[in-house]
Amino acid sequence: TEAGLWDTHTLLNNVKTYANVNEIITRGADWFASVGTEKSKGTAIFSITGKVENCVLIEVPMGITLREIIFDIGGGIPDGKAFKAVQTGGPSGGCLPEDMLDTPVDFDSLNAAGSIMGSGGMVVMDEDTCMVDVARYFLDFTQKESCGKCGPCRLGTKQMLEILTDITEKRGKPGDIGLLEELGDAIKEGSICGLGQTAPNAVLTTLRHFRDEYEAHINDDACPARMCREFVYFRVIPELCVGCRLCAKACPQQSIQGEQKKVHVIDQSDCIHCGMCFDACPPRIQAVEKLTGTEALVAD
Repeated sequence: TEAGLWDTHTLLNNVKTYANVNEIITRGADWFASVGTEKSKGTAIFSITGKVENCVLIEVPMGITLREIIFDIGGGIPDGKAFKAVQTGGPSGGCLPEDMLDTPVDFDSLNAAGSIMGSGGMVVMDEDTCMVDVARYFLDFTQKESCGKCGPCRLGTKQMLEILTDITEKRGKPGDIGLLEELGDAIKEGSICGLGQTAPNAVLTTLRHFRDEYEAHINDDACPARMCREFVYFRVIPELCVGCRLCAKACPQQSIQGEQKKVHVIDQSDCIHCGMCFDACPPRIQAVEKLTGTEALVAD
């Protein structure tokens, strides 16, 4: 970054910076500095996506809160669901819970919260999101993006991904949580570039704010959000079933028995937990329920 082509100076910035240069020269530095916070001047650009009413691209003043972005601009969470978490900054960003919604969106505040401004992504999650699976999903991306130069990043992210996959597929062990924290800290400290230094953010912040979900997967054979396939069972509620046979027609295993207009039953020995019966049951009926942990004993 100090010397580039023909040994001359190198200008290393992003498109947003280049776009601001003309306006700053035209209007002056004081104009640009009048927007934002004391240490983070100007505006922030984010793409809001996920479980939010308005999935939009926004430009907002630095210092605006996460709550204002998600609920005032984004319109809140659809279908009356509860807000659970938001990840800022792309796959390397941290996942922040409800009690951090009043965090200002600026470089220092997000860094202090364990997240980043990053690439300007903002993924909103609702009550139906499994935070362990979210951590696995984002780490899968950063692990594939590793160039392989640093041992901590190359090997550490791979091992973390294997542990997270085991946890979400019902193979988690009691020592996994501590090992994830140890690996995450080592990767952040031992990596040369920004990718490795931020890759564990999603894992470390979900461990910090949603540790109970990790413990439920490992100790209780349960996915609290009822999203991890290996932990979820499906049962037909006899009092609600109208015998429409939509669930039976959707089942790829043909493991749902029942005649037309009579209560149906799921054969748990054949069920592969795909959830197609749950999706096929009309919302006005909702006769198929998801069970996890001790609830699943009912299905057995």
